[in-house]
Amino acid sequence: MEKILSTLFIAFYIIGMDAQNIQWKDYMPEIHGTLRGKYEYQTTTNQQRFQVRTARVSVSGNIIPIVSYKAEIDLCDEGEIKMLDAYARVTPLEGFHITIGQMRVPFTIDAHRSPHLQYFANRSFIAKQMGSLRDAGATLKYVHRNGLPFSLEAGLFSGSGLTEQKGWHKSLSYSAKLELKPFKGYNLTLSTQRIRPTDKNIYMYDLGTYYDWNNWHFEVETMYKEYPNSLFKSVWAVNAFVNYDWFIRKKKSLFKKVSLLARFDYMGNNSDGTLDEQGEFLITDYERKRITSGLTFSFGKPFQADLRLNYEKYFYEDRSFALESEQDKLVVEMMVRF
Repeated sequence: MEKILSTLFIAFYIIGMDAQNIQWKDYMPEIHGTLRGKYEYQTTTNQQRFQVRTARVSVSGNIIPIVSYKAEIDLCDEGEIKMLDAYARVTPLEGFHITIGQMRVPFTIDAHRSPHLQYFANRSFIAKQMGSLRDAGATLKYVHRNGLPFSLEAGLFSGSGLTEQKGWHKSLSYSAKLELKPFKGYNLTLSTQRIRPTDKNIYMYDLGTYYDWNNWHFEVETMYKEYPNSLFKSVWAVNAFVNYDWFIRKKKSLFKKVSLLARFDYMGNNSDGTLDEQGEFLITDYERKRITSGLTFSFGKPFQADLRLNYEKYFYEDRSFALESEQDKLVVEMMVRF
């Protein structure tokens, strides 16, 4: 009995010593939130609306130095509650990250931006209609920081999206993304993805680049979408924009920065994989072009708060193809990130 008590005493003493060496602040959960409320007025139809576009709350942190986690929920994504991210990540070696759970699929530049990092109130066609996808799966990522900095991430996914995770699949979807940063301020991203919304494969390829120079941000991204056996015409999409930041040095100024923005984006007739009764792909988004101009007023630190003013001008071959929410509009959005 004395030996057992002595062993337990030594074990608790060792645990107590280790606990004293742990920096508990490194393992405290981080809580973040993003709120976006907007007003939209469609000039072609004289219709208007208010919307809570985003009400995200996320919790992230470390369990031990090599194991981390993140859980993020959107309490009001256009009036719906959605679980967005829910994953665990292991870093067995420096630069290597293994992630399993529900996450954004590694694909494109613009679709990967969180709402508080977006330049415009409404996302590009590439980010919203064509390249935006969250799914359950697993990824392996390697980050190289010396010499020529780059990151390479690839993963396998169920292909069912956020809500249909019970089904079984004979073939999985996949995605891969390579980011190169040959010099300061420049990024070149190449990515590819295969999705299976039904029993047919759809392949997507994306090339994007941006350059930050002084107060300027220049970005161009193009995407190509190919359907099996020419069952649907291949689709091209383009997103190109420029942003200039004007910093206000006056201490008493309400705004600390004003950003001037201009964007052109385009997409051809697109199908998200929905099939009709004959098993053919349906057009879910008709061909269109859009020009967006904008001003963003930033309130400054310690938290991020932006007032975004955008005007969007749409161009269709036939205006009757325009969806109710895809028409000329004025957008006023308030975004808060904490």
